Amino acid sequence: MAGYILAIDQGTTSTRAIIFDADKRIVGMGQREFPQIFPQSGWVEHDPEDIWQSVLWTVERALSEARIAIGAITAIGITNQRETVVVWDRETGKPVHNAIVWQDRRTAKLCDRLKREGLEKLFTARTGLLLDPYFSGTKLSWVLSNVKGARALAAKGRLCFGTVDTFLIFRLTGGRTFATDATNASRTLIYDISRNRWDEELLDILGIPAAMLPQVKDCADDFGVTDKAVFGAEIPILGVAGDQQAATIGQACFSPGMVKSTYGTGCFAVLNTGGDLVRSKNRLLSTIAYRLDGKTTYALEGSIFIAGAAVQWLRDGLGVIDSAGQSGDLAEDADASAEIGAGQDVYLVPAFTGLGAPYWDAKARGAIYGLTRSTGPAEFARAALESVCYQTADLLAAMTKDWRRHDKAGCEGRTVLRVDGGMAASDWTMQRLADLIDAPVDRPHIQETTALGAAWLAGSRVGLWPDGQAFAADWVSDRRFEPKMEARMRKAKIRGWRDAVRRTLS
Repeated sequence: MAGYILAIDQGTTSTRAIIFDADKRIVGMGQREFPQIFPQSGWVEHDPEDIWQSVLWTVERALSEARIAIGAITAIGITNQRETVVVWDRETGKPVHNAIVWQDRRTAKLCDRLKREGLEKLFTARTGLLLDPYFSGTKLSWVLSNVKGARALAAKGRLCFGTVDTFLIFRLTGGRTFATDATNASRTLIYDISRNRWDEELLDILGIPAAMLPQVKDCADDFGVTDKAVFGAEIPILGVAGDQQAATIGQACFSPGMVKSTYGTGCFAVLNTGGDLVRSKNRLLSTIAYRLDGKTTYALEGSIFIAGAAVQWLRDGLGVIDSAGQSGDLAEDADASAEIGAGQDVYLVPAFTGLGAPYWDAKARGAIYGLTRSTGPAEFARAALESVCYQTADLLAAMTKDWRRHDKAGCEGRTVLRVDGGMAASDWTMQRLADLIDAPVDRPHIQETTALGAAWLAGSRVGLWPDGQAFAADWVSDRRFEPKMEARMRKAKIRGWRDAVRRTLS
């Protein structure tokens, strides 16, 4: 079957549009960064109109690069930054406030109050999540309480709430479709993931009217067609998933026990637990991996807030690199004596917007330990890259405990971590990751796995691409990184990391 699939990958710092052909080859791509807004310390916002314009621009650029017309697109898949909150007027389509980004910490006090009232167990039991500003529910509550006129408009049924996917679907379809998918819904703090429906009790606690909420669909489903006024043609939108779930699909992690880790602005490790909703004993999240044909597959997830953002800090904050690609080369020039147990070993705890799993401290802030007079740009670069590896090691250790407890058979054999995202392109970082987790790291041949996952949802829906089993059989590794570090050195470095985290938390 001939045809092309358009994947819209709307991320935290940029939007990409990628066109795949029937053989899953990339034939066209557009990418555009958009402004980050920081109104106060710990607050992060986006202008939804900037996001919308970035989508229009990147789609046009991808079509131009592919040298095809919009009519050649068979279907569209959408993947997006999760938990980010957009609220807009149902009649005008205009946002009532900037989007509040998943990194935003403004609702920390509200989360603390709900914890003091003993409500975290209820939220966790229903949603699989913890009471943390990371998730959408308290952000939406803040908008209703702090944006002038918002609560009154919501009471009249005028306001729509959505994560970024929902806002884009609404705009793309000319307001005809108001929907999300199960993966994005599962990150809102107001969706019961075992019953697959919005939770009225949690909505009442947060003061959120149910009329604001979108319809929740499967990941491969009918999300309407694009309005002709947008692209000049009616193209069906047939696949939607949050970015980390889309990457899980793109990495073909369809079997229980498989794990992937994506390195974008943050880092997110996802372990497929199949049809079993595993409750973590180690402060990981229970979430929906995907829902297809009405059947829900669950996952354990560990979320790190700062990964690629640490490299951006090296570039934009410290000015020690001109581009992200230079970080690995600079790290390689760091004081080599630290690698043999002597000299300086610098640790960066990148809690720029708090610490995520498994610590969950919204108030923690970044810290650096081990500085000496000879510390320079190379040591900072190595510390920034290693911080991502250490955090991944923390997540995998917690996952192993939860998964071994739940399914001992699933822990047999050697763990292999599938990686993707911008940092996965760094050979130095991936080798250090394998060294510190003491397990092989597989980098896929097609590294645009998030977009690929969204595209597969849409492509499989129209029969252009194969089913999950055949798709998984086509997965090819670009390179495997085997651990090389001596056990003594690895243990010493991890002890130093944990001491740095302890000092930061205290």
